[in-house]
Amino acid sequence: MSLYDVIISRRSIRQFQAEPISLEDLEGMINAARLAPSAANLQPLEFVAVENKKICEKIFPCLKWAAYIAPEGNPKIGQGPTAYIIVLVNTEVRDEGFEWDSGAGVENILLTAWEKRIGSCWLISIDKKRLREILNIPGHFKIDSVIALGYPAEKPVVEEYVDSVKYWKDKSSQFHVPKRKLQDILHFNRFK
Repeated sequence: MSLYDVIISRRSIRQFQAEPISLEDLEGMINAARLAPSAANLQPLEFVAVENKKICEKIFPCLKWAAYIAPEGNPKIGQGPTAYIIVLVNTEVRDEGFEWDSGAGVENILLTAWEKRIGSCWLISIDKKRLREILNIPGHFKIDSVIALGYPAEKPVVEEYVDSVKYWKDKSSQFHVPKRKLQDILHFNRFK
């Protein structure tokens, strides 16, 4: 699959198969994030990879999923993530302006995962206090986000954006994700 195909076919996944993800695959995803662009090349990001089933079970209640359709968008029992990558910001390196680093690094993780047919969901609505306790994260690290990972047990589809950005599930539990049309967002040489 070409890089372009990986990019345009990737969607957030919220229902996963019980199949574990290898440490090698997790390491590869984090290596891709490590090599992403970094503002002033300060590289403030660090990562915690979790694939231990018991720790994954402790992390799960710290996350909020698919707010537009909660709780219907939550992973069903037996279809939770089998791994997580927690994105941290070392505030001794950079305390603000790290959002660009996070975005670039996380996107590299999401695309590297999808290239291996591993589904992902980037979560920012998280119980950071509880997560810090579970993972023993030192105080000088900000918890930026969590990436939930697992082999997909669903296949979301893109819909043309009409009146709302809100995603939905149909009667067969198919996830529908509205996206704006290319011609509505692309401006050549000058703004329309």
